[in-house]
Amino acid sequence: MKKLIIHPKDSSTDFLKSIYKGLDEVELYTGKLSSKEVNRLFHHCPETSQIILLGHGFEKGLLRRVEKVNDFFYSIIVGHPHVYFLRNHHNTIGIFCNADKFARAEGLHGLFTGMIISELQEAEMFEIKTSKKEINTENVKLALRVRQLLDEGCPLREFPKRMSELDDIHSELTEFNYSHFYYF
Repeated sequence: MKKLIIHPKDSSTDFLKSIYKGLDEVELYTGKLSSKEVNRLFHHCPETSQIILLGHGFEKGLLRRVEKVNDFFYSIIVGHPHVYFLRNHHNTIGIFCNADKFARAEGLHGLFTGMIISELQEAEMFEIKTSKKEINTENVKLALRVRQLLDEGCPLREFPKRMSELDDIHSELTEFNYSHFYYF
């Protein structure tokens, strides 16, 4: 099955690359895309293809990091203007913070994550006791487990249950992250 993947470059989400590394029939976009280009990609993506959105996000969509001199900000790369085409895809995966809120608000179908802790400041915000080392190690494992389930052909509706079952350490961090997979 062909996969259209949008994963904006950002070193803090590099661990997600293992979800698609080495897959066949991948059309990968990691750089800047205009809203018009995203709509074109989705419009020409067959309904039988899988769309995978990875990175940072919030309830309004997937974000792209924009570098400025001595600073950066995020802009929406996939959001409300693109949902017309996404609604036709029931095989969509969104792994970014609050992808579930975006999907619910826009009537999307597929597998979506809620808040996923990928940085120490996020753990502090949610009062999750962890370390930078644990976040890095466990997020790599989380992405590899998503890939494992994809490789096994696991139906998206079974991912939330299966991900929870694959949590082998049950720390505050892993229980938080693994419990934030949802199928709509």
